[in-house]
Amino acid sequence: MEGIESRRLEEKERRREDILDAAETVFAARGFDDAKMDDIARGARVSRALLYIYFKDKRELQFALCLRGLDLLRQRFADARSRHARGVDQIKAIGRAYIGFVQEFPVYFNALARAEAQHTELEDERSLCHQIMRAGGLAHAETINALVAGQRDGSVRQNLGEPLMVAMTLWGFSHGVAQLAMTKGEIFAHEGVPLTTFIDHAIDMATRSIAA
Repeated sequence: MEGIESRRLEEKERRREDILDAAETVFAARGFDDAKMDDIARGARVSRALLYIYFKDKRELQFALCLRGLDLLRQRFADARSRHARGVDQIKAIGRAYIGFVQEFPVYFNALARAEAQHTELEDERSLCHQIMRAGGLAHAETINALVAGQRDGSVRQNLGEPLMVAMTLWGFSHGVAQLAMTKGEIFAHEGVPLTTFIDHAIDMATRSIAA
């Protein structure tokens, strides 16, 4: 019986991932507002009724994609940190990893940006909102660890203040830079500023603000 139950759980998780794969494809092609649950059901090769058993609406699908994105982002941050010894270089690598993530996975970025703009209900600790908060905290922890490492090795200033506050500020800066890179590329090109030059300049500016 345990083997049967295990296979059922595996099949259920595979179907859930198939639905999320389909949602990611549909959201990328049509945007969140114009995407239809019927299109997602067809893409996942499930009935509409079964789709609603897994996700009650597009908002739940969006939040589930946020969790996917944050898990991937945390791993990108950890990988970026692992390639550098000094904390200040880890911070710079995390900044580049974030912008690279946004450019490579715009659906996740858009899902997260929409979630940030929406009212979140945090009463239920089992809710997707709470899960997103926890996943975001794990991603921020990589930046905090890099800051603390930098203060230990002397590459990051000691008088920065609370590491969490600094990490959140750096995230806000990187988020804004990434948003501009996604939406204002034509303006940069018109002004004769290569997008890569703008990104390099922004990351260097942020790094100088914390460097010892």
